[in-house]
Amino acid sequence: MLLLRESFADRPAYDMAVSAALLQRVVGGEIAPALRVHRHRPAVAFGRRDALLPGYPAALRAARGHGFTPLERLAGGRAAVYHEGTLEVGEVLADPTGATGLRDRFRDNAELLAEALGSLGVDARIGEVPREYCPGEFSVNARGAVKLAGSAQRVVRGGAYVGTVVVVHGAARVAAVVRDVYRALEIDVDPETTGAIEDEVPGVTLSAVEDALVAAYARRFELEPATLDERTLALAAELEPRFGPPAAG
Repeated sequence: MLLLRESFADRPAYDMAVSAALLQRVVGGEIAPALRVHRHRPAVAFGRRDALLPGYPAALRAARGHGFTPLERLAGGRAAVYHEGTLEVGEVLADPTGATGLRDRFRDNAELLAEALGSLGVDARIGEVPREYCPGEFSVNARGAVKLAGSAQRVVRGGAYVGTVVVVHGAARVAAVVRDVYRALEIDVDPETTGAIEDEVPGVTLSAVEDALVAAYARRFELEPATLDERTLALAAELEPRFGPPAAG
């Protein structure tokens, strides 16, 4: 499995397109499956179901009002919030099970995340916190009280992308955006269920969390450090317009 750690934080739609390009190339047998760990600038990635809601234009305005760029998500799920204190982990897999393997991929991903966070001293548990934002059975939480990470999938014929947002710093900042965006979408959430790893392990750094995540994956997969090739980057440039920013709002 390729290990890719390049980020394009100044071009959030392009950054999303890079993951889409990787999925297309892995499924096509052009490159090996990959693990991508990268960082962000402030953005809110909206799901397709969000765009169908009457409050979607207002949600876009709410995101922009906080200084967060609206995007379209690659994977499924509801609106996800990124900023400089979050990490994204993307598994790009060749997997013939398709939709039938959805649950297994979620479970395996959550177990890896909980293992990584546990190695840092977090009381990491798998399961949905009541009224968490972007809810999921395989969210990873702290103490059963606050959500630290959530995953979503994009499934295509022959493969899947499993994307996870991990909040390391700045839970209050995420909660403020969640409050206003989800209020606009008229989706009931409790922003106070948003947590951050630094609140569980004071002084933890983004790099320490990133290294713990990579180490957890390395115990299960043979990781090969690599860089993005020219074909993937060119394909990402072609796909970039697909991911935003949305015109509505």
